[in-house]
Amino acid sequence: MSVRLTLMAPRLAPEAIERVEQLLDARHATIAERRWLARADQPHWQSEHGECLRLDLDAGVSSSEESAALRDKTLPLAAELGIDLIVEEPNPWRGRRKLVCFDMDSTLIQAEVIDELAREHGVYDEVAAVTASAMRGDIDFKESFRRRMATLAGLSEARLEAIAEQLPLMPGVERLLTILRQRGYHTAIISGGFTFFARYLQEKLGFDEIHANELVIHEGRVTGEVQEPILDAARKAQILTGIAQREEFDMGQTVAVGDGANDLRMLAAAGMGVAFHAKPLVREQARKAISTLGLDALLYLLDE
Repeated sequence: MSVRLTLMAPRLAPEAIERVEQLLDARHATIAERRWLARADQPHWQSEHGECLRLDLDAGVSSSEESAALRDKTLPLAAELGIDLIVEEPNPWRGRRKLVCFDMDSTLIQAEVIDELAREHGVYDEVAAVTASAMRGDIDFKESFRRRMATLAGLSEARLEAIAEQLPLMPGVERLLTILRQRGYHTAIISGGFTFFARYLQEKLGFDEIHANELVIHEGRVTGEVQEPILDAARKAQILTGIAQREEFDMGQTVAVGDGANDLRMLAAAGMGVAFHAKPLVREQARKAISTLGLDALLYLLDE
């Protein structure tokens, strides 16, 4: 089994492909097989799925160190060209994945739920200040979560369903989940958000299971309290591993998708970790990243 390089973008210009081939030549890597998974001149091509070219390499990249070195070279090139370049090391589970786990906010939906709740409750600036403090490293995720939850005390439960119905889905998510169900994948939401909204997505999209934080509600109002344990980065990775063990999947058969620093441990624990439309730090630390297409571009990486 060879190292694989996958190119994805709304359109793959010949000049961009040539630049990638020049990079491979410089590393003495030869292309054993070239296959277009999606191309504008193919019958029934749909522009929203983008273009995807797969290159299987048979020389020049044979060790994990060489694969890592190639990936380090592709990161700046991908940013320069405005495309995705994804290096996959040889893996016996390629094309045989079984479990796909997703973050929710800014991954399955185009929003951060806690921000939407804060806007609804008129405390967005307070929540944003706590979020900024956490991003600077002044406080950890659990403390920031507690502080943000405290600002939501008194929010009416009646507004939650309306907020859920207004949350915009990420492009490609409905097609992706339909195909994953058809192919028999086990799917899960593992989110630092809230079960109320994860359950809404489960019913709408057909996830097998959800794991998120509970909104504590009393007499029709959010109390602002936090129900332990808080689902943080470490907990996300533990849940992914626990599902794999329960379902008797090898960890190499697992896939995790997320966008934030809070997802990095889950991405690292999975057999395939994919940063989706993530910030530069997360893209750099994750092993693979999709930044130019919708969520259904994940299907290009799941094929054998």
